[in-house]
Parts: sequence; C-alpha cells; structure tokens
Amino acid sequence: MRTIKFILQKEFLQIFRNRAMLPILFVLPVIQLLVLSFAATYELKEASFSLIDYDQSSLSRELAAQFQATGYFSLDHETFHIEEALRELEAGDVNMIMTIPENFSRDYSLGNAVSIQMLIDAVDGTKAGMIQSYGSSIIQDFNKNHILDIQLISQVSSQTLSQSQIELVPTNWYNPDLDYVTFMVPGILVILISMIGLFLSGMNIVREKEIGTIEQLNVTPIKKIHFITGKIVPFWIIGMFDLVIGLALARYGFQIPFLGSLTLILFVAGIYLIVIQSLGLFISTVTGTQQQAMFIAWFIMVVFILMGGLFTPIESMPAWAQDLTLANPVAWFIKIMRMVLLKGAGWQEIQHMVLLLIGMGVLFYGVAINRYKKTS
Repeated sequence: MRTIKFILQKEFLQIFRNRAMLPILFVLPVIQLLVLSFAATYELKEASFSLIDYDQSSLSRELAAQFQATGYFSLDHETFHIEEALRELEAGDVNMIMTIPENFSRDYSLGNAVSIQMLIDAVDGTKAGMIQSYGSSIIQDFNKNHILDIQLISQVSSQTLSQSQIELVPTNWYNPDLDYVTFMVPGILVILISMIGLFLSGMNIVREKEIGTIEQLNVTPIKKIHFITGKIVPFWIIGMFDLVIGLALARYGFQIPFLGSLTLILFVAGIYLIVIQSLGLFISTVTGTQQQAMFIAWFIMVVFILMGGLFTPIESMPAWAQDLTLANPVAWFIKIMRMVLLKGAGWQEIQHMVLLLIGMGVLFYGVAINRYKKTS
C-alpha cells in the first residue's frame, strides 16, 4: 500500500499540473450532459407541411387546423398545384404534402369512404415514420370526435341508448409522460464516464513512454500489479466524482426520478470504471504513441456506444449483433442505470449483470498486468 500511495501522489501531481486537462476532466462532462440530453433525441419537435385543400369546406379547414394545433406540424405553404408542392418537398423545404380531395365534407357527412393523401419525405426513415404515426393519430382523433358527434345526434333524435363499448385506458409505467430526456440521461451519464475512463487511461502508460519517464519507473522495484493499480485509481476517483456531479444534475436539473438505490448505482459504477480503465490500460500497453492509443480507444468506444442500446433498442438488432452486445460492458451498465433509476430495481434484479461486469474487470485487469513489460 505504501508503494501504491507514492504512485498515486505522482499521478495526481501529473494530472493537476496539466492545466489543459482539468477542463476536460471536470467541465466538459457537465457541458456534454447538458447538450446531449436535449440534442440526442428522436422526438419530433416540428414538421412543416404543404396543404392542398380541394374541398375548401369548414370540415377540411378544421382538419388542417387540428394538425397545426398539436404543435408538431406547421403549415408552411398552401396551394392548389401538386407540382408546386412537390418542388418544395424535393427541395427539402417541407416534410409532408397533405392533400384533401374534393367533396371531402359531403362524403364524410354521408358516411362514405374518404381518402386523405400524405406524401412524406422519407430520406430520414425515422422521422418519416414518426410523421406518419403522428399524422395517423391526429386523423383518428378527428374521426373519433366527429363520429361521436353523429352518434350523439342520432341518440337524441331517437331517444335510445347506444350499446356498451370497451374503453381502453393506457397506463405508462416508469416514464408516464413518455419524456425522452428521462430515457436518455441515464445512458448519457454512462457514456460520459466511459469516455473519461477509456480515453485517459488509454493514453496513460503510452504518455510515460513518450516523455521518457517509463524508463525511470522500470528500473525501480515497483511490481507490475502496483504500477497498474496506481494508474487506475486516480482516474477511477475522478470518474466517480464526475458521476456524482452528473447524478446531481440528472436529479435536480432534469428531474429524473431516482426510484432505486443511489448506493447501489455508485457500487456498480465503481466496478464498471475498473472494467473500462483496465481496457484502456491494455490499449496503452500495446500502442507506441498517444495518437495510436486515442485512435484505437475511439474506435472501440464508437462500437460500444452504437451497440450499447443508447439510441436504438438492442432487441431491434440482428441476432448476431445481439450476441456481440453480451461482451459490451457499456450495454450492461446502461441497462443497469435505467433499471435502477427508472424502475427501482434492486440487487436481485441486476446481480447477474454485475457479476458479468466483475468477470470482465478481472479479465481486462489481468490482461493489462500481463501485457505491461517491466524491465529492470
């Protein structure tokens, strides 16, 4: 322990002497959390559309107004020429063309089938799917309201009671308001501490090689396990500190519900940081320059993020990709964070995932020690 203590003193002196690194460690994670939590979203905020209303009735104008009243659709242009609307769609000025046919109001009042055309720019498939979903929902609500009005008039005139109907009352658990920020913030916290742990530990040993201090360390009687441990602990402490700041912002800034145990989150985070930093130190032992270490660490981090379930569900991936995520520590910790914070999961529900992270940590830590070649 005395040997590790001296290594830790050296590491902290190097960290705090580097004034350019301090903002990276303590300021940038906060900025990234604030920016990404609002920017990294698949929610549809606004979609512009062109309206071709051949009916020009009060009912057709009511339908167009109902689209705009939701706040998701804004009427950008109104025309009677389909070619003009198509040019706007092709130029990217609008996201959708809605066409209401002639005699729409008459046919609807008579109970005849009517068709409303929605031409959607589907270059961005995700956005197009959401526009279609939102538009269909608005039309269904419009149709339901008017059918109820017709049924009510019929009931009053005939003075008969309508038949009983099954009413669906949906209830959303864990995220009642379907707020995307609530879903994203726990995952973004995982990514931020992962980047700190992987990138900084990945450049640690190789930086010693570049500045020449690694030779001085190699001729000392320091054991490899002491050396690797002394390299992990400083950034482990910094990573835990950044996580605590991030959790405070999540709770009091974004109003994320903390349904589970904060102690459990910190315990699992401590294990997870050892896993990520051990992987970073392994990268540092097999590279010769900081640029090489950064490139490899960035490549691994991108794969971990894209296959970690942060933006897209793992269940929607191909079977072979889902099998690969079993070896992705980022995916496991994102799942644990969401389960504990949003669902209130306890040790019983996450213990198998924590044990898997412990196994990864032992493996990467052992490999990092074995790969570090100490000469005396």
